[in-house]
Amino acid sequence: MKIAIVGSGISGLTCAHMLHPHHEITLYEASDYVGGHTHTIDVQTSSGMQGIDTGFIVYNERTYPNFIGLLESLNVATQETRMGFSVRCHETDFEYNGESLGGLIADRRNLLRPRFYRMLWDITRFYRETAEFLQRSQESDRADQELTVAEFAQRHRYSQAFIKYHLLPMGAAIWSCNVKTFGEFPFRFVAEFYQNHGLIQVSNRPMWRVIQGGSQQYVNKLTAAFADRIRLQTPVTSVERHNEKVRLTSSTGVEEFDHVILACHSDTALKLVQEADAVEREVLEALPYTANTAILHTDESILPKRRKNWASWNYALHPEQDNVPTLTYNMNILQSLQTIETYCVTLNSSDYIDQAHILGTYQYDHPVFTTQREQAQNRHAELIGRNGLSYCGAYWRNGFHEDGVVSGLRVCRQWGLNPDWAVQ
Repeated sequence: MKIAIVGSGISGLTCAHMLHPHHEITLYEASDYVGGHTHTIDVQTSSGMQGIDTGFIVYNERTYPNFIGLLESLNVATQETRMGFSVRCHETDFEYNGESLGGLIADRRNLLRPRFYRMLWDITRFYRETAEFLQRSQESDRADQELTVAEFAQRHRYSQAFIKYHLLPMGAAIWSCNVKTFGEFPFRFVAEFYQNHGLIQVSNRPMWRVIQGGSQQYVNKLTAAFADRIRLQTPVTSVERHNEKVRLTSSTGVEEFDHVILACHSDTALKLVQEADAVEREVLEALPYTANTAILHTDESILPKRRKNWASWNYALHPEQDNVPTLTYNMNILQSLQTIETYCVTLNSSDYIDQAHILGTYQYDHPVFTTQREQAQNRHAELIGRNGLSYCGAYWRNGFHEDGVVSGLRVCRQWGLNPDWAVQ
């Protein structure tokens, strides 16, 4: 078959990797690089040239089985990393690093703050009560489906210190959304994710890993066999069903295919498809995205005031910036960079970064999960092989790399493809 794939993120690359030995594929990418959220920037550092990730960075050994299978089939080298989390509130000068006891009390004033002890108490209570919620919750229970994070917190009367300095920043950091949006996430979705990732337990947490030399290394190996089938800087402008074929219009013209895989974000896919049917509109509109700006820089002032509080993930609370996530990834910790400079990737805080330290600015969109998410995601099968079109992307599950791989596997199984490395 003659198949077009729109988008070169992990979902599109998974499809291309599986399909190219058996079909004639063409992969369209609007950007000037392959990889989507996998975007490694080569930087000349004090220790020589280093590949620094600005989008996809980490995965873990427990909840990424298909992605790991894909990496192992390609012999991609990886290494362990640390996944600590810190919070700094600029308004109250309160900060902590949850990775260790030393980080919790790096600011000795925390020992004199009653709200600090109440926050710690509520963290342990949240772990316990979230586990209890999952034990008694039923998927068919509509009330549980519609319960939001904010409502769960209100129901259990957690302290404002816990909500403001831990619960909301943690979720906003994981899903790259603002704290208000995270508060509206369906709680069961969050609880299941936390349980699967070991985030509601103190011990037996999964080991996290990064790609040696930057995540672009896996993209290079993944695309080597079909590099000549990739059209960079070729944005698709429309996709139209026509006489049992699919007509695709891009910046280079019009071409017909037997099938088109829309491996782009849900909102982008809906804009591209001409005369999308009612099912396509209903499902995709329930899976929205939001934009984030990522800034690669070397400005250490964006990190917590005390070096002991520097973590892999550092969330900053600014009173005037509640509407956007302000998270900084410390890439020296995450990628074990041995450089004099401290390389950071910060979301949405350009006003606080010294412009002289900025190395690059990039935009990445992330899915937003509403209480309508579960019903929409459960209908993915309806949008696979639907009159010549298939839709895939990480938005069909939790929004991460493993989910992108799984969605690609689902799409390719309509042609009987099931690689040895796939787990499910």
